[in-house]
Amino acid sequence: MLDPRRLGLLRDVARTGSIAGAAQRAGCTASAASQQLSALEKELGVALLERSPRSVRLTEAGRVLVDHTHRVMAELDSAAKAVHAVSGLRSGQVRVAAFSTAGTSLVVPALLAFRRRHPEVCVSFTEAEPEDAIPAVAAGDLDLAVTHQYDHLPEPDLRGLRQTLLHRDRLQLAVPPHLHRTGQTTARLRDYADATWLSTLPTQGFQAVTELLCRSQHFEPDIAFRSDSYDLLLALVAADFGVALVPGLAAVPRAGVTFLEVVEPEAVREIHVTTRAADPSPATQGLAGLLLRRRTS
Repeated sequence: MLDPRRLGLLRDVARTGSIAGAAQRAGCTASAASQQLSALEKELGVALLERSPRSVRLTEAGRVLVDHTHRVMAELDSAAKAVHAVSGLRSGQVRVAAFSTAGTSLVVPALLAFRRRHPEVCVSFTEAEPEDAIPAVAAGDLDLAVTHQYDHLPEPDLRGLRQTLLHRDRLQLAVPPHLHRTGQTTARLRDYADATWLSTLPTQGFQAVTELLCRSQHFEPDIAFRSDSYDLLLALVAADFGVALVPGLAAVPRAGVTFLEVVEPEAVREIHVTTRAADPSPATQGLAGLLLRRRTS
């Protein structure tokens, strides 16, 4: 029978791109990790890694085994949690993450309700964007994450995970007074191709929605201001520095800012509750249920 610890090391080599990285995650030395991986190759009678002085990569056999390992580790995790689930919600923990704009209106009320119902369960929370939260749930470092996904961006790796739709959040274009026409409630992005733009910090990945949406309308936005704080972006809009795309959850009324619903292109981000598909934890399921009771469209 294959050793799950060795399988976990191989999976972590695939995730980190190095034996040293896998060893760090496993809490052992790189030499020990290398020996365990060699033992796994000997046991199977096939090379799983292509080693060179400066790098390591999976062979085709290694990639096949890693694909199976995701399912094996999920089932082992499920078995362990099922054993502890008999104690119900009298103890245990649930580790939660969410991106910042989901916190106030979606996550905090659910956490408060959960604590009132199950005061003996330890709850922890970390603010994290989907590109960090989703792998953490898959790796077992988190139990539940509230994540978002834009239609115009590539889907993340969801192997071994379950996502349930929590909310569809329409993007708004925040504009200063001189760019708002009387009676205007909607916006086409290409009408603002010549405007100065404000946006979040990342220029690629989950947060690069401003660039991607504008490019879909055949123009490159002139982004002169960047911040990961929507409150700061809206203050800059109010000060007449430009326009900004903001999620509906962040579109808090502010003097000097008008919010226009983006209708061309359609701009929606789906917000999900993300958990491991094989996680039987009553605490995780209970908190997910409380979040979904607040589901909106």
